[in-house]
Amino acid sequence: MSKLKGKVAVVTGASKGIGAAIAKSLAAEGASVVVNYASSKWGADKVVAAITAAGGKAVAVSGDVSKPEDAQGIIAAAIKNYGRLDVLVNNSGVYEFSPIDAITVESFHKLFNINVLGLLLTTQAAVKHLKEGASIINIGSGASRITPANSSVYTGTKGAVDAITGVLARELGPKKIRVNSINPGIVETEGTVSAGFIGSDWEKDLINQTSLGRTGQPNDIASIATFLASDDSAWLTGEQLLASGGLR
Repeated sequence: MSKLKGKVAVVTGASKGIGAAIAKSLAAEGASVVVNYASSKWGADKVVAAITAAGGKAVAVSGDVSKPEDAQGIIAAAIKNYGRLDVLVNNSGVYEFSPIDAITVESFHKLFNINVLGLLLTTQAAVKHLKEGASIINIGSGASRITPANSSVYTGTKGAVDAITGVLARELGPKKIRVNSINPGIVETEGTVSAGFIGSDWEKDLINQTSLGRTGQPNDIASIATFLASDDSAWLTGEQLLASGGLR
């Protein structure tokens, strides 16, 4: 059964990792997907190729969500290619960790511009086209609950995502548009591998604190996003789903 047949979704930051897994999962359930990327055209094209090879529909669209014209262009691509928009997944995000005495103005603005402003700009552009029953899915982080050391700026951005999710759920509720967030724990992606998190003592410590005893995989998050995009979650809005395998 195709739970998203006839629906159109935009997934930002979908050239790899969690975003790529979400794009593939939505397409597998019948959605036509705009696969957004900021720099990796190769990665986005690879995701599109995988979706089309499986019989789905997708198109790769470049754009930096922190720039108003790009955010508008990403949403416009959905309308141009598929004529409508039903699901927005605000997945674009960056992370840097540093102690308080090493924080710079540049790193602060980099993280807040993409993780927070980008979410707002893309949502602002999307709301003009979303109809009753539409779903906005923000990708937050379990960091906003476990507040790890040396992550004040990153965790600050994800705390903002938590708050914005609640505000937009109230604001868009009268239009019957749902807004929820998924807050993953540690997930094995290209980014966490290249950053040295996977295989580190830090990862082992987190696994020891995780009820299910392992690091998450992108598909663990993608299946939840697909649930939130579908009518199966029609009575959920304003929720923060902590997808961490029991990490607290």
